[in-house]
Amino acid sequence: MHPIPFARVSSRKRHQVIRVVIATSLVWLLLDVFLLMYFADCTNQVTEQNCGSGKLGKTENPRGFFDRFIPDVLRFRSNGPGEMGKAVVIPAENEKEMKELFKINQFNLMASDMIALNRSLPDYRMSSCGRKTYPLENLPDTSIVIVFHNEAWSTLLRTVWSIILRSPRFLINEIILVDDASERDFLGQPLVDYVKSLPVPVYVERMGNRSGLIRARLRGAGLAKGKVITFLDAHCECTEGWLEPLLFEIYKNRSSVVCPIIDVISDDTFEYITGSDMTWGGFNWKLNFRWYSVPQREVERRGGDRTLPLRSPTMAGGLFSIDKSYFYEIGAYDSGMDIWGGENLEMSFRVWMCGGQVLIVTCSRVGHVFRKVSPYTWPGGVVQILNRNTLRTVNVWMDKHKEFFYKLNPAISQSPFGNITERLRLRERLQCKPFEWYLENIYPESLVPLKYFSLGWVRNRESGMCLDGMGRKAGEKVGFLSCHNLGGNQVFSYTGKKELMTDDLCLDTNFRRHILLQRCHGLGGSQQWYFDKKTFTLRHVQSNTCLDNALPTERDAPTLSKCTGVASQQWQLQDFDFKAYNL
Repeated sequence: MHPIPFARVSSRKRHQVIRVVIATSLVWLLLDVFLLMYFADCTNQVTEQNCGSGKLGKTENPRGFFDRFIPDVLRFRSNGPGEMGKAVVIPAENEKEMKELFKINQFNLMASDMIALNRSLPDYRMSSCGRKTYPLENLPDTSIVIVFHNEAWSTLLRTVWSIILRSPRFLINEIILVDDASERDFLGQPLVDYVKSLPVPVYVERMGNRSGLIRARLRGAGLAKGKVITFLDAHCECTEGWLEPLLFEIYKNRSSVVCPIIDVISDDTFEYITGSDMTWGGFNWKLNFRWYSVPQREVERRGGDRTLPLRSPTMAGGLFSIDKSYFYEIGAYDSGMDIWGGENLEMSFRVWMCGGQVLIVTCSRVGHVFRKVSPYTWPGGVVQILNRNTLRTVNVWMDKHKEFFYKLNPAISQSPFGNITERLRLRERLQCKPFEWYLENIYPESLVPLKYFSLGWVRNRESGMCLDGMGRKAGEKVGFLSCHNLGGNQVFSYTGKKELMTDDLCLDTNFRRHILLQRCHGLGGSQQWYFDKKTFTLRHVQSNTCLDNALPTERDAPTLSKCTGVASQQWQLQDFDFKAYNL
């Protein structure tokens, strides 16, 4: 054998290197051309959406090179209105028209229609959420149920497109749009024709008669073929990575009812505004859902890891996922409830008390248009519907604590709420725990106290006047008015923590003889009062002074004075439980 000459080897290596360099250069050249042409096309696009009037989006300019291959809705508009979640600015000359259109849906319809159906959004997740991985091949698929009534075209379809574009395709079984008797033509056949062309199965189900959110959701759930049902509202935008963490929690525990962080989409500008990952759901004495700060005990339970789900006492109810079979095992929705309202608290109590859990998954974010006023009217009126639904909740789930709701609203005691026999049987069949267990173990921070000795008016024995919250805010003085026995602002509870509270406010003092209303903190201190059942005095523990009648110069507010036991310092607490009170 003869050795290969060195010169020949070097020449062959040089030729190989040259080929690699040329090939690499060509790749980079083609990539540069692609990017230049793509962004030139995007810059030249002028798209106008006339969907609010029932018309589909229409491209006004000639299509660029890459437009021939990219559907309208998938094209990136780098500088379009509302892109990257930014606010839409309406020109001054269009403000009058904008205000008129606002009345249709009680949000800025003009701004919504200016925004692309596939508008871009930043990745709003915490960076550590973005680094999480999930066993995608093991996650259950989901049917997404969206109920709408006279919804704007742009908000409804932007909801749908945000699901399609920001969800793994194989995890979406279908999207079910349940039409609760809409009256707008573009939500009829034009909607059916439009969704036929979408890249995931989307179906439109018609309710026929106006039935409300609860019954419409039950219809959609009954049609769902996915292993998980995800309920969304019709004016949402799902963000990057929203779905996987929800399904992962259900994969780990099928009795988990999981909610995303609900961010705010401004009803005025459609700006996407991120919400806090350190709030959870609670409720007040009126059984109104409220957001409250996450307590320290929950922070410690999660070891300070904000990417772990929050064990929330209640859920907002608009957006959540639940295992389909578990949904029906746990009692679905209470079909005896009307239209909308109160179903979120009823389901929250039921899930927790019957063995499940409600989670806010902090690595999942969905934006929602929050309106200041509802654009809809309801048969019988909103108050009547809410009262009926709330009465069903308190009489099935709240045991003796239902008297908080009744004492605030004594006139409601005669209001009808239908037959609850089946719901009581459900509670018995599921062997659900008592409401006291819920307050003690799930929501010890609740404004409805676990232990209390009185609930009702607090009356001065000398003057016959009653303490009155007067609808005042934290930091303002408590009122002192004639007793009216109508509940409302004159309902106070003397709690096991020695607080005098009315809803989320407690009697406090600034040590200048003024009695103030302040947010209850549960830590005693300036909010602690000792009731002497022999002398009937209420002693402010920290200052060692007693609650007294109003001063002659300030007759509409009680005061503090040195404890002497005189008649002006003696108080009656309605329905006081002297037997249980051993202090």
